[in-house]
Amino acid sequence: MTNTITLLDAAFRQAIAGAFGFDADPLIGLSQNEAFGDYQSNAAMGLSRQVAEKTGQKTNPRAVAEKIIAQLNLGDMAEQVSIAGPGFINVRLSPAWLAGQLSARSADDRIGIEPADHPRTVVVDYSGPNIAKQMHVGHLRSTIIGDCLARVIEFQQNHVIRQNHLGDWGTQFGMLIAYLRSQSHDADSQQNIADLEEFYRQAKKRFDEQPAFAEEARNTVVQLQAGQSEELAAWRRIVDETRRHYQPIYERLGVSLKPEHERGESFYNPMLQQVVEDLLNQGIAVRSEGAIVVFTEGFENPLIIQKSDGGYLYGTTDLAAIRYRTQKLGAARIIYTHDSRQSQHFAQVFATATKAGWANGVSLEYAPFGTMLGADGKPFKTRSGDTVKLKDLLDEAEERAFDLVSQKNPDLDEPHRRQIARAIGIGAVKYSDLSKDRTSDYVFNWDKMLSLDGNTAPYLQYVYARIKSIFRKAGQQTSSTAGRLQLDAPQEQALAKHLLRIGEIIESITRELKPHLLCMYLYDLAVRFSSFYENCPVLQSEPEVRQSRLALCDLTARTMALGLDLLGIDHPEQM
Repeated sequence: MTNTITLLDAAFRQAIAGAFGFDADPLIGLSQNEAFGDYQSNAAMGLSRQVAEKTGQKTNPRAVAEKIIAQLNLGDMAEQVSIAGPGFINVRLSPAWLAGQLSARSADDRIGIEPADHPRTVVVDYSGPNIAKQMHVGHLRSTIIGDCLARVIEFQQNHVIRQNHLGDWGTQFGMLIAYLRSQSHDADSQQNIADLEEFYRQAKKRFDEQPAFAEEARNTVVQLQAGQSEELAAWRRIVDETRRHYQPIYERLGVSLKPEHERGESFYNPMLQQVVEDLLNQGIAVRSEGAIVVFTEGFENPLIIQKSDGGYLYGTTDLAAIRYRTQKLGAARIIYTHDSRQSQHFAQVFATATKAGWANGVSLEYAPFGTMLGADGKPFKTRSGDTVKLKDLLDEAEERAFDLVSQKNPDLDEPHRRQIARAIGIGAVKYSDLSKDRTSDYVFNWDKMLSLDGNTAPYLQYVYARIKSIFRKAGQQTSSTAGRLQLDAPQEQALAKHLLRIGEIIESITRELKPHLLCMYLYDLAVRFSSFYENCPVLQSEPEVRQSRLALCDLTARTMALGLDLLGIDHPEQM
């Protein structure tokens, strides 16, 4: 079903063409003041200038608005069309039209949200943990922002290819393999590698302090890059052990990344020399001070793609990835969710790939994000100043949520409380991040994120659970959609109008790559439902009204569940 803005846009375009003989963007959006209407066209001011240029006569924007309204045909969609201020055209939707729209959406599995007009293959690059290191809070934002974007774009029935760009190749592996080999006589060697942080720390310590070991490590990486079986087997063991640590974290987070989505630096390593040669042959790359670099417009420092010693850099790998994703995977759009400090890097990589012709007709998009901060306004650390491990953060979230659930529902058995606590705790951590504009830094605060009041995951989960409890009290799972909804109370109408906006929000996220827009929508939905519930009796109403209000409750619950699913947040039916 077409969303409201699309319907209004088409009607206003037709009215503008009828009034002035040319097409123009009607600039449809939500009304700036709900007292005047629900949606607003801001086109009259700009159109007055265009009309003056075409006719040579000055035209008042309000007169332009009046001519548009004279040609406007909204059928039964609008209850009122009015002009405010210098020429803003406000449309107030008809309750009868709203009821019809909601009735149709109630019977639709996708609650009226249409798929993309032209589905595309979209690659989303996110998470990117490093091998032989545990995931820490610095990986959280890329992981959950990327996952949310992948879910939303996939819901529009695009073909989404998730890509976990692992840091699984490089000179450090000579050090790690050499250290692993030195421990092979030790009965506790498996335990040593199982503690990734300690394993890496001890290997680095020996590399820094023992010249002979450092030389062995350098020779080992040569053997690894040459494909020697012993070194490759040790490398695979280290990669597998690291995966054994991070895969359970993805599962706890509900993140849709699996081993088959991994495309690490090792995957692209065989392609790097060809990337360099092709850029040299095209004259895009040049030799400079022994290295091979690409100069990109707007940046003083070039993108280095091969060092003077022959080694490759991140830029080389990213260029190989773009070429593979466009030529082999057929990507029409590639999205990267990474730290905002990498903006120059991606700008130079995108410019290089485009100039080389590896991204013709492909949209290369960088969705940067800010930093998670502690109460001191500095990057979030433990009290001792160490980086916070993501596993430890999630453990604490679940324990805090368990205490909260136990206080609210002490009669529930412990396994049930643990299950709810996981949904609340993990959801709170994710929502606290996703509800902020991704370009901003934000302060991590346990009390705020676990609060049952305000714009938090527990509040949304609580509202969802409250709706499900209404149906338990009514003795039915969902509402029957038979019959037309009645939207007489202002709270019913306000909720109905907001429910119709979910499709607009999903389109905005797909376009702007900002999950916080969905969080804002869901919070507003919860607030409007609470107002409806407090002012409009549901189970105590007359049968016809009762059924209509149950249908409104059902559609709200389905919309809330969909929104939370797209955020990757569970929604228990009881809290």
